[in-house]
Amino acid sequence: MSNLSVFLVGPMGAGKTTIGRILAEILGLEFKDSDKVIEDRSGADIPWIFDIEGEEGFRNRETGVLQELALEPNLVLATGGGIVVREENRLCLCQAGTVVYLTADVDQLVERTYRDKKRPLLQVDKPEQKIRELIDIREPLYQEVADFTVKTDGRGPRTVALEIARLIQDSH
Repeated sequence: MSNLSVFLVGPMGAGKTTIGRILAEILGLEFKDSDKVIEDRSGADIPWIFDIEGEEGFRNRETGVLQELALEPNLVLATGGGIVVREENRLCLCQAGTVVYLTADVDQLVERTYRDKKRPLLQVDKPEQKIRELIDIREPLYQEVADFTVKTDGRGPRTVALEIARLIQDSH
């Protein structure tokens, strides 16, 4: 597998960053998180970018980072939960490598995210309702780009990463 790039997509709290780090280690690839790259480059955290530039400004930054990182070989990239909302991002993901959709049931997502103040879209009165709304909108988009769908409910990140590695290796 000379040039292998893996893109992890899915909702907030599905485990993209944690599983991505482990997967990169297993496959011997570099790991990056698109949100972290955006924060490092802008010198500001995601909530601040949302406050100042709005969601549209953040999505513009996200698209730019994705288009750049999609050109890097041998990478595992954990993407932000909303990366699939833009068609240009979906096309980029599909052309750039293997896309794995990490999914978890809503209760699990709420449990993993409800205390996290770094998730601007969840700073609402009813975060569980917001998660359900986002999933309703994004689920078909995740499925559209996914080469593989892997459930993370009640499973350890290493177990999930090993399953993904096996799926990828079997498909190449």
